[in-house]
Amino acid sequence: MAGRKNLKVPHSKMDFSIAESLVRAGYLKSSQKKGRGVKKIIAIELKYGEEDRPVIRDIKFISRPSKRVYRGYREIRRSKQGYGRYFISTPRGILNNLEAKKMKVGGELLFEIW
Repeated sequence: MAGRKNLKVPHSKMDFSIAESLVRAGYLKSSQKKGRGVKKIIAIELKYGEEDRPVIRDIKFISRPSKRVYRGYREIRRSKQGYGRYFISTPRGILNNLEAKKMKVGGELLFEIW
């Protein structure tokens, strides 16, 4: 929402896999690992649509440390009538709701994005 084109965030395996999943879903342009050892970061390039509007409108976090939310692949539903996506931590990695239903795998609902 600030109109930035690039971000740099500290690296973790979970954050990098979420960034890669957001790239696959079309919400980010690119994400790359940079640096070595303790100084490793993730360089993220944000995606903007027409009239320089950000592709990511809003994010709603679902699971949190005090309340974990799990769903089987049959219980995963559409987000915002198909305009949004749920991102799910599965045994096969971080997937969005469409990929998880196609692979028939459930897991922990992380967040909803639209």
